[in-house]
Amino acid sequence: MKLIKQFLSKSSTYAFVIYASLAAFSTYSCMYAYRKSFSVGIFEGMEFGGIDYKSLLIIAQVLGYMSSKFLGIKIISEMKSSSRMWAILLLIGFSELALVGFAYIPTPYNIICLFLNGLPLGMIWGLVFSYLEGRKTTEILGAVLSLSFIVANNIAKSLAQTLLQQGISEFAMPYLVGLIFAVPLCISVFLLNQVPPPTQGDEAERVKRVPMNAQARWQSFQSFAFGLTLLIINYMFLTAYRDLQSNFASNIWLALGYAEVPSIYITTTLPITLIVLAMMGLLYLVKDNFKALLSIQGMIILGLLMIGLGTFAFEQGFISGASWVIITGTGTYLCYIPFNCFLFERTIASFKIVGNAGFFIYLADSFGYLASVGTLLYKNFFETQLSWYRFIINSSYALTFVGLIISISTILYYLHKQRTLVNKIILSSEIQLN
Repeated sequence: MKLIKQFLSKSSTYAFVIYASLAAFSTYSCMYAYRKSFSVGIFEGMEFGGIDYKSLLIIAQVLGYMSSKFLGIKIISEMKSSSRMWAILLLIGFSELALVGFAYIPTPYNIICLFLNGLPLGMIWGLVFSYLEGRKTTEILGAVLSLSFIVANNIAKSLAQTLLQQGISEFAMPYLVGLIFAVPLCISVFLLNQVPPPTQGDEAERVKRVPMNAQARWQSFQSFAFGLTLLIINYMFLTAYRDLQSNFASNIWLALGYAEVPSIYITTTLPITLIVLAMMGLLYLVKDNFKALLSIQGMIILGLLMIGLGTFAFEQGFISGASWVIITGTGTYLCYIPFNCFLFERTIASFKIVGNAGFFIYLADSFGYLASVGTLLYKNFFETQLSWYRFIINSSYALTFVGLIISISTILYYLHKQRTLVNKIILSSEIQLN
């Protein structure tokens, strides 16, 4: 183990980036096998308490995932580096046991198993990203890691669809997918744990990352309360929409006529992956942290326009259903990924915040998944006659409208905050001169 760390410490930037990004990508990709595979099932004709059974399963898992995010505000921000590897393995191991329970506990009692499955998984992102944050190359590392949102999500679903076509039940399929990924997970986590901490040069450019106690978390929030509130509201809409796209992808493809084509999950992933990777990689070229913040907001605005205009073009018959999925999927991830990597990374570096990105990511994530649960409940109680396909189309327009307003407001807030900081520095310098 020490040999790998020593090699990475002395290796070139390119070698380090390739190793660290692939180790992080493979680790988080494996997690998706335990989280998303069940959503490929349709559970047709099943309901409980007058609510569609698949919706109940998704709500249960998202409630667990959301709870995990709230717990992560404290746990991830305080986590010591020496505990990360075993934490990842134990949390995912617990989620697999929950999937075994889902297979063998009769309905409707197995709904609780999806809650237990989501409960530990919400903390995996923070643990994995903590290996990558605070470095000069975080944008590149984060860009590759974030591709797991797109690639691994669809690989897990394609495998799940294949097992269903082989006659495996919708209840047993999720834990079998998890077993297939167990060995790759252990290898990936071991390799990730060999990544050395940030160098002194990294800390000089991006600020040293340290655990945050309750007082530090509160001080950081107070300093950026209004801006963080804007970001969190925007992320709530984005998370709810992204979860609709992900959890009901099988329903969308069914409506579009691709239900019997398992490969559709992967074939539509390639263009989304290439575009998002290219856009995220460009952020590495922006060395000025504040300019990078503004660039990220510009990227989010571009993504929102792709979602709204792409949906309009589809409804008008200008593009096919598959093209609509690719365009809106690309737009979604251009908006969503920055919140999980670059946005808070650059915020800390721009305003010299003492702490770590995990706190801000989990603060936003916890409310994001709260919005996701709220959206599912709203659909099941107030829009019962509307198909998921139609509901997602309507949500595309709502997200675009609200998101553009909030993103523009966020840019104005950043500019005001930066001017205030510059004025303080100038005033401090003048006082010292006098």
